[in-house]
Amino acid sequence: MRLLPVVLAGVALALSACEGGGDPVEQALREASAAHQAAATRTTAEAAAAPSAPTGDQAYVEEAIAEHRAAIARAEASLRETADPALRQLAQTTIDTRRAEIAALQAWRPASTSSE
Repeated sequence: MRLLPVVLAGVALALSACEGGGDPVEQALREASAAHQAAATRTTAEAAAAPSAPTGDQAYVEEAIAEHRAAIARAEASLRETADPALRQLAQTTIDTRRAEIAALQAWRPASTSSE
């Protein structure tokens, strides 16, 4: 009989520990899930507020324009450095062709991404 009050006190203590919070492992899982959800929501909001990354087409256009500009710079250097008429003609054709292609690529870009 003397053991009964001790057992009842232990049961009462165990029940009070669970009161309001439930299983501590489940509570930790709920808190971790809530933190993860908050982080995901924050990341999604930040991504929506950030300027959009270029699409595949836009990235191609930007890379092509950069490559054409580099080719023009090399051709202009050849014009300055060579006296060979055939090479000068090839360099001038490269410049003219690449400038036309840049203009076409820039015309394709949406107005919001045009930087020229």
